Amino acid sequence: MSIYIIKNENNEEINRIVSTQEFVEAHHTGRYEEAVPAISTMSAEETARQWRDSELSSTDEAAKIPDWPNRPNILVYRQDLRDWPSTEDFPDTKPTLGE
Repeated sequence: MSIYIIKNENNEEINRIVSTQEFVEAHHTGRYEEAVPAISTMSAEETARQWRDSELSSTDEAAKIPDWPNRPNILVYRQDLRDWPSTEDFPDTKPTLGE
């Protein structure tokens, strides 16, 4: 986990987030830079919950719009994310979004 500066099309800072490089690259390709490596004092469970919350946030809009592409799978994914902390797989096996 690191702190990333998210930038707009004009290369101006618009946000800072604590995340993995994989997440930032997938959602902000070419529009970010690493600010300062974060020193993680979080437990695996706390890190997993933070990732889960980020995934729920990133799918909020899709959950609200009835004709969003792949919406049925997104709704299942969101439920899997909410249920995940109470499963035996938590925090080792993350839920995945089906196609």
